[in-house]
This record gives sequence, C-alpha cells and structure tokens, in this order.
Amino acid sequence: MPLTTVITGTTHGIGRVTAVELGRAGHRLVMLCRDEPLAQRVARDIRAQTGAEVDVVRCDLADLASVRAAASAVREIHGAIDRLILNAGMAATSRQRSPSGMDMNFAVNHVGHFLLCELLRDRLAQGGRIITVASRAHFRGKLDLDAVADPHERVTAMASYARSKLANVLHSFALARRVAGSGVTANCLHPGVIASNLLPRWVQFFQRYLRGQMFDETRGARTTLHLSLTPDLRDANGLYFDENAVPQMASALARDTTLQEALWQRSLQWTS
Repeated sequence: MPLTTVITGTTHGIGRVTAVELGRAGHRLVMLCRDEPLAQRVARDIRAQTGAEVDVVRCDLADLASVRAAASAVREIHGAIDRLILNAGMAATSRQRSPSGMDMNFAVNHVGHFLLCELLRDRLAQGGRIITVASRAHFRGKLDLDAVADPHERVTAMASYARSKLANVLHSFALARRVAGSGVTANCLHPGVIASNLLPRWVQFFQRYLRGQMFDETRGARTTLHLSLTPDLRDANGLYFDENAVPQMASALARDTTLQEALWQRSLQWTS
C-alpha cells in the first residue's frame, strides 16, 4: 500500500517540489491549498509526471472554518495518514489581519496549522510523521501571546514573520512530547532561504543569520524530503533540522517548555 501524505501549500515553491518528489516516491498525495483551481492544475501535472494518486482539498489556513472543512473532507475520504507536512506559509509585508482579527502571518503559519494538526492527529498511522517547515528566522522571534490577537497591534513585517516561525518550532516541540511513545514523531526544519520572486525585501535583515543559504526550490525541499523519505527515523522526535538535514539547537525561546505550553493552551482557545 502506498503511504498517504497530507501536505499544505503545494502550488508554489518547495511545497510543489516536495509534492512532486513524494509522488515520484510512490506516495498518495492529499494537497491542501487555498487556490483550488491552481492546485488542480498542479495535481494534473504531478499525476502526469509521476503516476501518483493526487487529491486536492481547498484549505485557507487564515480561515478556521475552512480548516475545519478541509480536515473533515480528509477524514471522510482517507484513512490512516503516514505523513502530515505543515509546509504552507506566508510572509506578509503589510499589516494584514485574518478574518478573526489575528496577525495574518501568525494566523496562517501557526494557528491554522495548529488546528489542522489537532483535527487530523488521531489519524496518524503507526510510524507516522508530522513535519513542520519552520525557519531559522525563529531565532529573531519574540512572542507576546496577547499582541498577536490585538487588531490594533503595530508590528513590523520582519518581527511578524519571525514570531510566526518561532511559534512553529514551539508547537513542534510541544507536539513531540504529546506523541512520544505513540509511534508517531514530530520534527521541524529550516529549509534555507529560497531565492524566488516571492522573497520579501526585508529578508536582508536576516543576512547575518543566513550565511549565504540562498537555494533554489529543489534544493530547499531537501530536508523536508529527508524527513519524509528516510526509512528509519524512529528515534528522531522533537528535533529541529537545518537546511542540510542535520539536527541543530533551536533558539532558547523555542526550547522554553513553559512558553511552549502557554502557546499550546492559548492556541486551543483561539481555535475553540
């Protein structure tokens, strides 16, 4: 039986490369994307290239009702999930708010993925893997749990993005504790900085952290694919991997278990 992979954000960038390569490896793909017509075109391309079985489910991570509908559709159509890849993300360069009034980067990059994961977590198969695409930008992140839901907050694009990536790592570590011993693992990664026309101008502020890590989309998918395809990763749980698929120490804030648990409890409240 082919492995079933549920992955968000496959219409562009490393998500699309990841989906193609997993299809080529024989995975059955369930692509969760906001732009359903574009996702259907990508799915046709992947089927043609790889012969994989590919389903598309519309999912707008900024809209919690959409996330719930997407999770319900996945549960209705598919059984056990072998890989849940939380790949989609955004780096809004203006002060945008989600329908619930939350900072848009935080809503998409963390809250929507948190809800999706909770709604599908009981469907993870023995040996299942939850893989979160985070970023080294989390080292610059600070997290005020009240501010992200304050519609009057004033935050820079850089700080907003770094905060959302810190939340990704905090969530992944807290999740790893909850799945420990169940046969499921949870890990997160920094893919490198992907050179594309979508790269925000403010990324220049991260240059001293990036150390020349400017990759094309194929190279940027390498760590996600390593965590998805390497046969024996049973001992890898609660780790943060770099762009070379090597475990590294995450930031001190990301390793703060008190903050991890505070974010978890607040995320439960945000998602009801």
